[in-house]
Amino acid sequence: MAHNRKLVIGGAALVKARLKNTGPAMTQVCDELEPVLISAGWFPAAPFRWVGLIIRYGLKTESEPHYQRINKTHGDLPIAVEVDTHHLLDIHTEPDRLKAFFKRVTIDCLLSVARRYDLPTEALEHERDTHNA
Repeated sequence: MAHNRKLVIGGAALVKARLKNTGPAMTQVCDELEPVLISAGWFPAAPFRWVGLIIRYGLKTESEPHYQRINKTHGDLPIAVEVDTHHLLDIHTEPDRLKAFFKRVTIDCLLSVARRYDLPTEALEHERDTHNA
């Protein structure tokens, strides 16, 4: 592991589109949610050392992430979820809306991970509820 992060988010285009502000928005979401996971006691209770989320820019919005096996070499749990690029095209020039969208998607994916691996959900649910307010 070449970093000390517990949450890493990246994007992958499945369709051709020019999106702006995605990198900084994802970094902000990681910076905000990583302490939530740590303080909730996810680590070292989880069978993985960190979560790698790939947000796929596609043609549909999925409600549950796709899981890969825990990487024994790097210790990550790779997950991916597809979101509708048309929605991203509507909001990518507004950094606050884009960050809010990525945060909601990330929280939903992390709640799925928590349910799957029997990890605490309360802090993430609180973050989701205050985020939606």
